Amino acid sequence: MKHKLFGLVGLLVLLMLVASCATAAPAAPAPTAEKEPAATSQPAEVQPTEEPASAAKENVFIYGHPTTFPDLDPAISFSNDSAVISNCYETLTFYNPPNSAEILSPVLATSWEANDDATEWTFHLREGVKFQDGTPFNAQAVKYSIEKTMELGMGAAYIWDPVETIEVVDDNTVKFTLSYAAPLDLIASSGYGAWIYSPTAYEAHDTEWLNEGHCVGTGPYSIESRARGSRLVMTRNDDYWGGWHEGQFDKIVFEISEDPVVLQQMIEGGTVDFTYNIPPDNLASLSTRDDLVVYSNPSFQNLLGLLNTQKAPLDNKLVRQALSYSFPYAQFIEGVMNGRAIQAHGPVPAGMWGHSDDLFQYHYDLDKAKELLTEAGYPDGGFDLLYTFATGDMDEQQVGEVWKADLAKLGIDLEVRGMTWESQWNLAKSGPENAQDIFAFYWWPDYVSPYSFLYNMFHSEDEIMFNLGYYRNPEYDNLIDEANALSGTDRAKASEMFIQAQKTLVDDAAAIFFYDVANTHIARADIQGYADNPAYPHVVFVHQLTRK
Repeated sequence: MKHKLFGLVGLLVLLMLVASCATAAPAAPAPTAEKEPAATSQPAEVQPTEEPASAAKENVFIYGHPTTFPDLDPAISFSNDSAVISNCYETLTFYNPPNSAEILSPVLATSWEANDDATEWTFHLREGVKFQDGTPFNAQAVKYSIEKTMELGMGAAYIWDPVETIEVVDDNTVKFTLSYAAPLDLIASSGYGAWIYSPTAYEAHDTEWLNEGHCVGTGPYSIESRARGSRLVMTRNDDYWGGWHEGQFDKIVFEISEDPVVLQQMIEGGTVDFTYNIPPDNLASLSTRDDLVVYSNPSFQNLLGLLNTQKAPLDNKLVRQALSYSFPYAQFIEGVMNGRAIQAHGPVPAGMWGHSDDLFQYHYDLDKAKELLTEAGYPDGGFDLLYTFATGDMDEQQVGEVWKADLAKLGIDLEVRGMTWESQWNLAKSGPENAQDIFAFYWWPDYVSPYSFLYNMFHSEDEIMFNLGYYRNPEYDNLIDEANALSGTDRAKASEMFIQAQKTLVDDAAAIFFYDVANTHIARADIQGYADNPAYPHVVFVHQLTRK
């Protein structure tokens, strides 16, 4: 069952990644701002409309958003619409930003516990909460929402795969029985597929009604209006259980533009309060402005080069290690990425539980690479390799072009080939003898667990889904499977086991661990309370903000 689950996990997540690889979501070690805010935790001239300009004076937060919102149905939403959904709906638990004291915080559940083997979970629910249509929030609503999401089987419904039954114990208590051990408290914090919504409203309406601009959650904001492709307006839910205090925003306006230059003009001109995806070369100049703050934060996304471990010459561990020493990590990250990345420590990104800065990092050392190639029987190189990347992803392309020059010094000819995602994936799945030698590959998690990275890309598979380097190691498989089961009851021990598994991958050089790519957001300096959370990519939880 886990094999089926995580194959589907990978498919859906990677479809998202490929769709957004040119604007890849982002991962640096700890949340930092390039310049501290004053006080806190077509491309022509932009012509702001009258509504946002006047609204800003009425305490409105304006988000210059680079993408449209494909689906506002909380049961099936699985894309950039999370920026809206996350202000409308809530989950049982919340995954905290890196460096927080605890991994999870309570939201609609106030506490929870599992049995010894993490196959039974009981959640105690917050009392006195209502959905925005007036329907009471209770255990029956939790049961309905999750069962409906599972029944529809779309979006991120797969995260609930372990759930066998959901029992309403009483109005404020719900019990989950699982078919296998799983960290359900983490699953319940997912930014996709874990939203709780009004059974009354959901039964009375359809997806199209929701997409017209309606919200049926318990969150602090509801949808006021939507002009598809250009603007979405949200207004505060006065009955929100979390309450309101002076200075919080009454409205949210999403102004949508897919043009990075226009987004930059908007944030510089003060017609929006927040944005991302502006031209990277312009970030340095923005960071010097007193009226803006440039944030660089973890994204839990990284770039790897999956190595074909079953095809000569990369079936030789020494050759794979030699390649790991042949890439100029520091030079590339400093010269090409311009601070948008840090060198990866294995496959689990910085800032995420299960990550370790103590893992060995390969570094640029052509002499060491030459020594290993000689030991492997290739003193002068003398072989060709194929590196494939997603057409249109400039970072992946430049990785290949820079690497090609250094490999040539070792007598290795690297072909750098851009391909559509479908063609690249089909080639990788055609069998190790026919597949590319190196597959440039982004990954980010569904719910935040090292298992998402370590299982999908490296667990042995009889039918290849996303283990596109054909890596096989039964001891490694058993270690991460046991860690995953343990993560529901002893996360500290599970983390140790996940780190041990990564040591195996690094030693085996199962991939080139290029970099964790940083998430960059720009905000007006008078916005207070913003903290980026890579578990919810590009989401601004506006209820936490005020304007200075």
